[in-house]
Amino acid sequence: MINLESTDFPVVALDALREIGNIGMGNAATSLAQLMNVRIDMSVPKAAVLPFEEIVEMIGGMEEVVACVYMKVLGDAPGTVLYIFDQDSTYRVLNTLMETLGTGAQTMTPLAESAIKEIGNVLTGSFIGAIITLTGLSMITTVPLFAFDMLGAVLSSSLIDSGYTEGDVLMIDTAFFQGREEINGHFFLFADPGSLSRLLGALGISL
Repeated sequence: MINLESTDFPVVALDALREIGNIGMGNAATSLAQLMNVRIDMSVPKAAVLPFEEIVEMIGGMEEVVACVYMKVLGDAPGTVLYIFDQDSTYRVLNTLMETLGTGAQTMTPLAESAIKEIGNVLTGSFIGAIITLTGLSMITTVPLFAFDMLGAVLSSSLIDSGYTEGDVLMIDTAFFQGREEINGHFFLFADPGSLSRLLGALGISL
């Protein structure tokens, strides 16, 4: 795993990963505040490149219920992007948003699914935009899809069925705060063969 605290990589490379997280988090916090009509603060993001098999342990296991927005990425660094909220954070976002809209709904209704999908889409776009800004690569995302299910089912439908079963993954760990409520999420870029090296190479990182 390439961690931001590692001393194995040049400072400029580590700074580039930090900057992706900082730019993405800043844009995401602004967009999230506008969507939810509340003040949103953020923590310092953590970025890393880690093996596929570590993702399940990091999120909590195959039976962990999550909300996931996922889409394909086309262009210079093709792959699949997932933005995953844990279950508690999903309902924190939902409850705040539904209160803002005056509906009072606190369950995963079609309206709630649409709202979470839009929030995940905006947050994902913030990080993809940060990557494009810092690398100069052309990256185009497809129409986002949404799933609210156990992690195993989400990974199966979004990745394994399309042939992705191993490799390194770019991860940005996020935490937003609305008052005393903490909203945790994970941005993952599952790159097609050769894409991650191309992306990291544009940041001055050599695997």
